[in-house]
Amino acid sequence: MLFKAIGSNHLVEVADVVTLANPYELTVVGRYLWGEEIQDPELFDKTSLSFLSGESLPRCWHDSRYRQREIRRLHCATQVKDEDHYQGA
Repeated sequence: MLFKAIGSNHLVEVADVVTLANPYELTVVGRYLWGEEIQDPELFDKTSLSFLSGESLPRCWHDSRYRQREIRRLHCATQVKDEDHYQGA
């Protein structure tokens, strides 16, 4: 799959979609797409990648506790602030 590096807007090819969708993996192996030669694989932080449209990756791909707020709200009937969520390891 093709993605865009947020800082540089360069295209990044990620071949392992399973690792990409695994919320317990914070990085993914990919290659920059530039020039005529195949670039060496590099580690990319999932939060530094976006879709080609500029939309960020789904939170469930990089945050293993992405539903924690909802579960706590439903089971405990507590108020939870928006910034009260897990951002990785």
